[in-house]
Amino acid sequence: MMKRTLGRTGFDVSVIGLGTWQLGADWGDVKEDDALAVLDAAYDAGVTFFDTADVYGDGRSEALIGRWLKANPGASVTVATKMGRRVEQLHENYTLDAFRAWTDRSRANLGVDTLDLVQLHCPPTSVYSDDAVYDALDTMVEEGRIANYGVSVETAEEALTAIARPNVATVQIIVNAFRLKPVEEVLPVASAAGVGIIARVPLASGLLTGRYTLDTEFAANDHRNYNRDGSAFDVGETFSGVDYATGVRAAGAFTELARRAVPGATAAQAALAWLASRPQISSIIPGARSAEQARANAAAGSVDVPDVFDAEVRDLYDRELRASIHPRW
Repeated sequence: MMKRTLGRTGFDVSVIGLGTWQLGADWGDVKEDDALAVLDAAYDAGVTFFDTADVYGDGRSEALIGRWLKANPGASVTVATKMGRRVEQLHENYTLDAFRAWTDRSRANLGVDTLDLVQLHCPPTSVYSDDAVYDALDTMVEEGRIANYGVSVETAEEALTAIARPNVATVQIIVNAFRLKPVEEVLPVASAAGVGIIARVPLASGLLTGRYTLDTEFAANDHRNYNRDGSAFDVGETFSGVDYATGVRAAGAFTELARRAVPGATAAQAALAWLASRPQISSIIPGARSAEQARANAAAGSVDVPDVFDAEVRDLYDRELRASIHPRW
């Protein structure tokens, strides 16, 4: 497993991390024992970066990680959490007092005194430009509540606004073979500034596994069922904002490209390895609902992809997706 520095945090983390939205909610039901088995399997496979949020299962994901940390004292894992989505999305709700309350809850859930990394969780766009917000985050570092802070964003423009701030350690952004705008516009700027990139939704909510068809059914409490039109949160979080039928067709083409260019790897592993081939990305955070999935994802950290695969991925994006996806995020 390759290791990279997580931006301005200075922490060295695995290039394949673990996203734990699935362990909280919105992906169907995951039993507690299965969730802990996912964390075990990921760590045993070399994953040293867990990403969570206070809103995932209203704290369930954080609490499960906290339970795992207690059972594995001394484990060399960096845990990033996020804050802000448990309240109405109004700029005025992003205050120092709110930050203190939110991080107190996360510290209790995770069982730690100081949070390794706290990220603003896709707040209103105006928040990224507010000096008072960054002053409050700096105060949280001074108080020892958090060691570092970053942002999670929906758009490339939001990412670039945050990267310009001197103490933003990381930017978490959707980037995958079906979302190339960050590759073109954000990664070079972040790298020049020393800001880490955390790549989320790296498999386009599972599309890039190549396992879904037009007849695939998702659980009622799975966002891939109820948020296709963006009625619950930003539609870009579900299938990367790609129309499902278009995504299924493009995923079939991607799977065929991966089969030819990266023999021996699954489509999902090829998609993760394609991201990992970019040194500007600090860590990639696919989710997993089973230990088997966690191990398979981690294995992508040692898969090499040829240059021709990158060219073919870009060509597929240009043909099938650029016109509808690129202008939006």
